[in-house]
Amino acid sequence: MNENQVMALAAMCQVAKQVQKIAQYGSSNDYELEKLLNSIVETSPETPSDVYQGTENLRDGYKSLLNQLSAGEKKDVEIVKYVGGLMQLERALSAKASSLAELGKGIEDVKRRLDHFAITDDTVIAALADIYSKVLSPLGHRIQVYGKPDLLKQQLVQHKIRALLLAGIRSAVLWRQMGGKRRHFFFAKRKIIAIAKNHI
Repeated sequence: MNENQVMALAAMCQVAKQVQKIAQYGSSNDYELEKLLNSIVETSPETPSDVYQGTENLRDGYKSLLNQLSAGEKKDVEIVKYVGGLMQLERALSAKASSLAELGKGIEDVKRRLDHFAITDDTVIAALADIYSKVLSPLGHRIQVYGKPDLLKQQLVQHKIRALLLAGIRSAVLWRQMGGKRRHFFFAKRKIIAIAKNHI
């Protein structure tokens, strides 16, 4: 287990926390939203931490990861389900070359929009959400989102959640690229905790 694997896990936890906030309260931390969405278009980073413009932007994610793994802490089942769902969906994506190609094309289209709009602009968020709907939803591993039904019916809320889940997939890709495996949760728990503690 290494720093980069734990960073990718923390990023998935941070995505899950943001999805949770939007689904339950309808609002999100715009600074965190911006950092997470930027990770989607950071396709050629010099170092893994460049995906998030530095690990300091993932402090909440590291805290959340620590809470999930520390004995005696109240575990958040939703966060566990979201992170597990992202990993499952990413595995389905990585097995399908045509979907990967479509994803890459969609992200390049969004990058061109960023010449004129901020990544948190509603039109860009809608475009990211559209990529998620067209490329990832058909793969069949649907991520169940828990929240207030009246909020989940709102289009902007739906768009933000799908755009964030796309950011979660970006982190799941990084997790796999860095050699992350599901068994690490069971056999490298103490190592994960030790690394996460250094970032909060």
